[in-house]
Amino acid sequence: MEIRGALARLRRATGLPIAFGGLVEAGRPRVRISELSGTNTMSLRSLAVTSGNGLGGKAVALARPCAVTDYSESRQISHEYDIPVAAEGIRSVLAVPVVVRRRVRGVLYGALRTAQPLGDRTLGAAVAAARDVEQALVVQDEARGLLAAARPEPAAVPAPEGAWEQVREAHAALRALAPRIADPGLRAELLAACGLLTTSAPGPGATLAPRELDVLSWVAAGATNAAVAERLGLRPETVKGYLRSAMRKLGAHTRGEAVSAARRTGLLP
Repeated sequence: MEIRGALARLRRATGLPIAFGGLVEAGRPRVRISELSGTNTMSLRSLAVTSGNGLGGKAVALARPCAVTDYSESRQISHEYDIPVAAEGIRSVLAVPVVVRRRVRGVLYGALRTAQPLGDRTLGAAVAAARDVEQALVVQDEARGLLAAARPEPAAVPAPEGAWEQVREAHAALRALAPRIADPGLRAELLAACGLLTTSAPGPGATLAPRELDVLSWVAAGATNAAVAERLGLRPETVKGYLRSAMRKLGAHTRGEAVSAARRTGLLP
C-alpha cells in the first residue's frame, strides 16, 4: 500500500506517465515488482529484479538512485529484463532505492516512452517519494517491534510494578503509532494489542474518543502536555483540550484522577 501511494505521488509531482516498484523479498537479494501505475501491459507485474541486474538491480547494489536515457541501448546496465521493458515501450527510466537503516528495502521506478534525459527536478521528486516509503516502513518496523514486546506471555507470578510502567509506556506508544500505519491490517492488530495490555474489559459508560485516549495514555506514562504534543504531532493547546474533555467524561478533577478512573474502567493498563 505504501508503494502504491508513493507511485501516485511520484507521477503527480513529475508528470511521468509510468511508475512502478516493489519491495525486497524476505531473505532474497531481489525486488519483486508489485505495483504498476500508468502501464499499458502486465509485462512488469511480479518481475523479480536481482541485485546488480538491470537498472533497478544496480540501484539496489549501489543503494543510490540510477537513471538511463535509453534503457535498451544503455551500456551502463545489464540487460536481463529487456523483453518486459520493451513490451511496455519504456525508454527513459530512473530507479530510486528505498533505504531503511542502511538496508535497501525496495525500489521505485519512473519512466517515459521516449528517450530523453530525466532532469534533477524529476529525480528529486522520485527521491522524495522513496523517502515517504522509508518513513512508512520505519513506522511499521517500530509497530511490529512494539507488538512483539507487548504480546503477553504466560507468567507464574504477577508482574512487578516496574514492569507495569513499561506496559503503560508500550500502550501509549502503540496508540501513538496506530494513526500513522497505512496498512489497515497492521493498524487493527496494533489497536487490538492495546486492548490486550489493559487489565480488564472497558466497563459500561466508559467511552473516550480515540485522541482523548491517546493523550491520556501518555499522561498515564508520565508525559507532560508538551511531551504529549510532540509525541502525537499536536499543538499543546489541543492536547489540553483533549485532556479536559477526557477528565469531564471520567468525572475527574485532576490528571491523576483521570488516569485512575481510566484504569478502573479498563481503558488504560
